[in-house]
Amino acid sequence: MIGTAWAADAAGGHGGVFSDPAFWVAVAFFLFFALAGKALWGRISAMLDKRSADIAKALADAARLREEAMKAKQDAERTLGQAAAEGAAIIQQAREEAERMQARAAQNLETAVALREQQALDRIAQSEAAATKEVRDTAVDVALSATRALLREQVGSGRSAALVDEAIAELPRRLH
Repeated sequence: MIGTAWAADAAGGHGGVFSDPAFWVAVAFFLFFALAGKALWGRISAMLDKRSADIAKALADAARLREEAMKAKQDAERTLGQAAAEGAAIIQQAREEAERMQARAAQNLETAVALREQQALDRIAQSEAAATKEVRDTAVDVALSATRALLREQVGSGRSAALVDEAIAELPRRLH
């Protein structure tokens, strides 16, 4: 009945603002948003709060991961520094060992050269001694032959021959 009364009022054209359908649409719109908006606002607010908490949690996780990454980086840098120091020590030790080996090899070479030089000098001395002995033996043999020949010519046979033979026999013992 109320609906027909309003319809009759509206047909008459005089009823004012309350008889205008646009007014009631606006009132219904505001009532809908007032009632539904409160529930909708709670849901939107809860959803935004949840989203905010998720973002805060993600930021906290990112900060924690960043701290862990920085710590891992520092550990890696420390390890790299230690490895570099150990590598430098190994290289230095290898250089020192190479220098020692080089010095040892040079000393061994000098010793070998000195030994070979001494052996050559010894061989030269032996060759000189052998040549000197050979020359002396040849000179003695020549002198003996010449003395025999001279004594045979100058001294006749007999007793002088025995003396000459005896002197000749003693001559090598006296010359050597």
